[in-house]
Amino acid sequence: MDWTSCKLSRLVKETSSDENKVKSILDVAERKLDDANSMADERYYGKITLFYDVLREILECIALRKGYKIYNHECYTAFLKEVMKNSNMGDRFDELRLIRNGLNYYGKTINFEEGIHILKKSEQAIKLIKEMLNETEKL
Repeated sequence: MDWTSCKLSRLVKETSSDENKVKSILDVAERKLDDANSMADERYYGKITLFYDVLREILECIALRKGYKIYNHECYTAFLKEVMKNSNMGDRFDELRLIRNGLNYYGKTINFEEGIHILKKSEQAIKLIKEMLNETEKL
């Protein structure tokens, strides 16, 4: 789904930036990140889900700072690619979204090695998305 389709389908709405809401969402995201980091790697299914939640919540904050409320996870991919002009990050996010959906909704199974690989990709994506968030703070 592209950004125009997201807007036409009302899956994205323009809104005013609300820094109090951003701070609240970031607080929750940091708590989830702490929870995930306190879990053993053998609990990779839960960690993958928590890492995805953190990633999406930080993205929500970036979107809010840019004046958008996004109601669909696919539209975050379009936001990254078309608004933020970061196609690579959009692809990373979408890959993690599909993995998380497979685990949570479709009963996909992965082995420990795959889980660890996904956790590393997730941690890298969170680091990069936090850098993007810090850039929006400077605007």
